[in-house]
Amino acid sequence: MFKKFFSVLSLAAILGTASPIMSEAATYHTKAISVAKSELGVPYKWGGMSPSGFDCSGLVKFSYSKAGKTLPRTAAEMYGKGKRVSTLATGDLMFFAPNKASRPTHVAMYMGSGKMIQAATSHGVSIASTSNTYWKPKFIGAKRI
Repeated sequence: MFKKFFSVLSLAAILGTASPIMSEAATYHTKAISVAKSELGVPYKWGGMSPSGFDCSGLVKFSYSKAGKTLPRTAAEMYGKGKRVSTLATGDLMFFAPNKASRPTHVAMYMGSGKMIQAATSHGVSIASTSNTYWKPKFIGAKRI
């Protein structure tokens, strides 16, 4: 009887420590999205990594940095990090390339509900649909950081 109680207690302790880890991940993903949203309208600037101007990877790096996570500088380097996912969740990084065989040249953050936030040459920091006719055919994969 005592062993059975101890096993249940141990399982509860393990599950108890797992929950904060899950919520921590949700928190930094949500925070990164919030940071990016606070930069809506900032102009595109090639090589930009600050609120005076962002390029795509600069926005992602800046947003995740403010959320407590360090990422590499370029979309191609970011593509080498994290876990590849096929079902998108809030905060996942979406990667795009000129063709399916290319290394990624663009990165955006998935916001949920079929929307992504990005720094694009045409609109600066902006929100777009993941089914956008320009971006959808260039999508090569997503990663969860």
